[in-house]
Amino acid sequence: MKLLTWRNAMRAVIWGGGAAVVLAFVGVIAAAVYVVRVTEDLPEYQQLAEYSPPIMSRVHAGDGRLIAEYAREHRVFVPIENIPPSVIEAFLSAEDKNFYEHGGVDYIGMIRGGIRSILTRLRNPGAPLQSGSTITQQVAKNFLFTSDQRIERKVREIVIARRMERAFTKDQILELYLNEIYLGNRSYGIAAAALNYFDKSLDELELHEVAYLAALPKGPNNYHPTRRTEAAIGRRNYVLSRMVANGYITQAQAEQAMALPLETVDRLEGEQYLAAEYFVEQVRREVFDLYGEEELYENGLSIRTTLDTSMQLAARAALRSGLEDYDRRHGYRGPLTTLEGFEDWPVQLAEVETPPDLDEGWRAAVVLEVTDSEASIGFEDRSRGVIPFYALTWAREPGRDEDGFPTLGPRIERASDVLELGDVVLVEPLAAADAPDETVEDDHYGLRQVPEVNGGIIAIDPFTGRILSMVGGYSFAQSQFNRAVQARRQPGSSFKPFVYAAALDNGYTPVSIILDAPFVASGDADMRFYRPQNYSEVFYGPSTLRRGLELSRNVMTVRLAQEMGMGPISAYGERFGIYDNLEPTLAMSLGAGETTLMDLVGGYAALVNGGRLIEPSIVDRVQGRSGETIYRHDQRECTGCDVEEWTPGLAEPDLPELGEDVISPVTAYQVVHMLEGAVERGTGTALRALGRPLGGKTGTTNDFRDAWFVGFSPDLIVGVYVGFDTPFPLGSGEAGGRVAAPIAAGFLGPVLESYPVAPFRVPDGVAFAPVDRETGEPSVIGRPGTILEAFQPGTQPQRGATAMEEALSFGSGALGGGQSTSGAQDEDDEDEDDELGGLY
Repeated sequence: MKLLTWRNAMRAVIWGGGAAVVLAFVGVIAAAVYVVRVTEDLPEYQQLAEYSPPIMSRVHAGDGRLIAEYAREHRVFVPIENIPPSVIEAFLSAEDKNFYEHGGVDYIGMIRGGIRSILTRLRNPGAPLQSGSTITQQVAKNFLFTSDQRIERKVREIVIARRMERAFTKDQILELYLNEIYLGNRSYGIAAAALNYFDKSLDELELHEVAYLAALPKGPNNYHPTRRTEAAIGRRNYVLSRMVANGYITQAQAEQAMALPLETVDRLEGEQYLAAEYFVEQVRREVFDLYGEEELYENGLSIRTTLDTSMQLAARAALRSGLEDYDRRHGYRGPLTTLEGFEDWPVQLAEVETPPDLDEGWRAAVVLEVTDSEASIGFEDRSRGVIPFYALTWAREPGRDEDGFPTLGPRIERASDVLELGDVVLVEPLAAADAPDETVEDDHYGLRQVPEVNGGIIAIDPFTGRILSMVGGYSFAQSQFNRAVQARRQPGSSFKPFVYAAALDNGYTPVSIILDAPFVASGDADMRFYRPQNYSEVFYGPSTLRRGLELSRNVMTVRLAQEMGMGPISAYGERFGIYDNLEPTLAMSLGAGETTLMDLVGGYAALVNGGRLIEPSIVDRVQGRSGETIYRHDQRECTGCDVEEWTPGLAEPDLPELGEDVISPVTAYQVVHMLEGAVERGTGTALRALGRPLGGKTGTTNDFRDAWFVGFSPDLIVGVYVGFDTPFPLGSGEAGGRVAAPIAAGFLGPVLESYPVAPFRVPDGVAFAPVDRETGEPSVIGRPGTILEAFQPGTQPQRGATAMEEALSFGSGALGGGQSTSGAQDEDDEDEDDELGGLY
C-alpha cells in the first residue's frame, strides 16, 4: 500500500513537472510571440543619430544684452564635452548611477522599482508606477514613445533601449538625455534650466544649484522652488547625499551645499525688458516673415538687433511722461472701483484688479477719509498716506463738446470734489517739484491715472538707418498695436520740409519771398473752395521761405505748392519714402496724406545724412543654429576691413556709402539749416533748452487730432507721434509743439549726453551769405538780426538788391498767384505761429 502511494506520488510529480515544463515552454513561446507582436512596428531609433532638437532663438540688443527668446520648447543644446563633470555626476547619482555599466536596462533596478510600486499601490491605489527606468530607457521614452504606464509600452521601451546601446556610445545617449529632459519652468534640457532658474550658464552653477536641477526629473511640479520649497530642498539634499555615496563629492562639501538656501531668479523681467517689448515684437514679426514659424521657434536662431538698451529706456520714460502730462491736462475720469463697506479693506483692496504695467512707484490705494484739504488713503499692507489738496487740482471732470473737443468741468475747490470714501485710486509718491513750496512729506501722494491717449517714439542713426529705440505705445501689456510702425496718420506740417526741399531744387532759395495772404483755390466734387488758414488766423504778408518753414506758415506753403505745381512735391514725398503714391492736390502739401512715424523719420534721415535714402532697419544679423550667418542687413563689402592692425601708410578701408541719392547734399543741408532756425526761433523751441545744435519740425493735423515732432542732432533723429487710437481732437492748442516736442526733448536730453556737441556737417558746394533773418535782405556779420544763410553756389543775394527784387528774378509767380488747383480734404497743422487749413 505504501509502495503504491509512493509510486502515485512520483507519478504525480513527474506529470506535474512535465506539465510545468510544457507550460513554461508555452509561456516562453507566448512571451516571445507577444514581444515580437508589440515590437514589430518599433520606431526607427537610428533617427536619433541625426537628431537636431528644437532649440530656442535668442534676440540680443546691439550692446549684446539678451532681450528676448522665442521657442516652443526653451532649450539650449550643449555638446556632452562642454557639460561640466559636476552636472553629469549629479544626474547620474539622482537617476542612474550604473549608467556606464549596464547594457541599457537595469533589471535589478526594475525589480526594485516593481516592488516599490506594489507596496505604494497597496497604500494608495491611484499612485503612479515606479518603473526603475535607466537613462537609456528614459531617452527611448522621451523621444520615441508616449508616457502612458502600460506593460506594452515598457516592453517596447526595453527592446529599443537595448538596440540603442548597441548603436550609440554612452556619451551620445547621455548628451541626448541632458539636452532633452523637461525640468519645469519652461526649460527643456539642463542649459535652459540653468538659465531659467538661476540665470547662469552651466559652468557658473554652484554645487547646490546643480543638485537642485538633478532633483527635477522626478517631477518638476513636486519640487517647485517657491510653492514647494521644503520638498525641493529635501530632494536637492538627497541628490547631494547620493553624490557623496558615489564618491563624487566629500561629506563636507555636501553639508556646505545643504546649508545654502534655494534661491531662483526671474529672467527677462524688469525695466529694460518692459521697455523693449514693442521692439522685440517687431523683430519677431520681421524674422517670422523672413524664415517662417519653424525656423524662428525651433531652429535656434541668434538674432543681433540694432537696439540701444539705455536709449530704449529713455524713449519709454519720455513717451510715458509726455502722455501722462497731456492726460492730466484734460481731467480725471474717476476711480478704478469703489469698495462697499470697510470691514476688511486691505483684503478687499488686494482683490481689486489694477491695470498692468504701471509706472514704478504707482500703487493702488483706497480712500479712507476726505476733508476739504486732503484725503487719507490706505494701502494693501495697511500703511497709510495722504493726498494733499494741491495734488488734486488737476482732477477736473472731463467731457467733450458737440464737435468732439475736450472740455473740463468746474475748478476743484476741495478734496471732496474729486474723491469719495471707498474710492480705489492709483497714486504715486510726490516729489518736491510737485509741491507749491517744494517741500513734501514722505507720506504724501499724488493722484494718477493711466492715459487714454497713446503714441509712439522712434530714434534712428541717420547714416546707417539702424533703429536705436522704438516704443509703440504707453504699455505693451495694455495694447500690442505698435504706433511707431503700424499707425498710418496724417503728418501735418511735419511734411513741409520736403515741400521746401522741392522748392529749393526748383529755383527757389531760402530768402525767396512768398506772399502770406488770404488764399482761395477751386475745390472738387466734395468741396467748393479750398481756403487754408494759419494757426494764428493772421496773415503776415511777403515772407521768406525760411520764415515760412520756421514758423510753419500754412498759407505760404499752399501758395508755394500752387505756383510750383504739386508734381515735384508728390515726387519728393515718394522719393523720400514717406508715401507710396501721393495725390497731387494742394492739401497734400500740408501733410494730408497718411504715413507712419517710421517712414517719416526715414525721410528726415535723408535730409540729415546729406541726401541719401537709407531703409530703417531693426535687425543687423541673423545666425543659424551652427553659427553661420544667414542674414546680414548691411551687404556692403569692405575691402581692407579685415586686417589685423593698421600701420602708418596703410590705405584706409574703402566702405561704400549706404542708400541711394535722392537729393543733393547742398539742398539737404539748406533744409537742415532752416530747421535749426525752427528750433531757435520757430515751432520747435522745446529743444532750445538743450543748448546744442539741433533741428526739428512740428506737425498737427486738422482739429488737433494728431501731434507730431521730428527732432535731430547731427548724428541722431527722434520722431514722436501722439493721438487717440480712435481719432478724436486732442484739444484746442494741443499741437505738436506742446504735445510731441516735449517728449522728444525729454528723450534727447539724457541721450545726447553721450554724443559730442558738434555742428551739422556742411557739404562741399554750400555758399554762405549774411542776410537779415526776417526779411532775407543782404546784411553784414555783426548786425542785429543777421544770420549766415546757406545757398546753392551763385544764388546768394547781391548787395544792393532787395529780397523782393531777388524773388522777382525767379519768375512772375514768386509773389503768389498762378493756376487754380482742385482741392482735396483739407488737413494741416501747426503750432506756435500756424495751423489748420479750412474749407469754405
